[in-house]
Amino acid sequence: MEQNQLLKVSEVQITYKPNFNPTDRPQISSSKQCYNILMQHWNLRLINFLEEFKIILLNRTNRVLGLVDISMGGVSGTYVDPKIVFVVALKANASGLILIHNHPSGNLKPSDADIKLTQKIKDGAKLLEIEIHDHLIISDNGYYSMADDGII
Repeated sequence: MEQNQLLKVSEVQITYKPNFNPTDRPQISSSKQCYNILMQHWNLRLINFLEEFKIILLNRTNRVLGLVDISMGGVSGTYVDPKIVFVVALKANASGLILIHNHPSGNLKPSDADIKLTQKIKDGAKLLEIEIHDHLIISDNGYYSMADDGII
């Protein structure tokens, strides 16, 4: 392999072109409001069947930039790669995130794995100056907020 080939890298180009006015987007100020927004957009046919992990991207004034599917798993869990969470957040120029996943069992209590994942993402977000506002665990019958419970 020639020396020239070792130095070649792909060009990376970043653009940001939102096709919406942020003031037209909902502004989240409570976990209940967040849950209500989620229930309008969650596939309720799967909420009691498969565990899904999503994030809500927020701007500096907590207006919703988007709701993004991160992973879908089985009945008892889903794998969340923090790199994917941050790639999406950075690409959308998000200042804040709300983490969300459902428990198909309907049990809203966070597991140790839920708490560890939240802390892992929170630690990474701190380096990127992205605020983790909450982590909601939802079901079709209610929700649990880590922020409301003082975990975040």
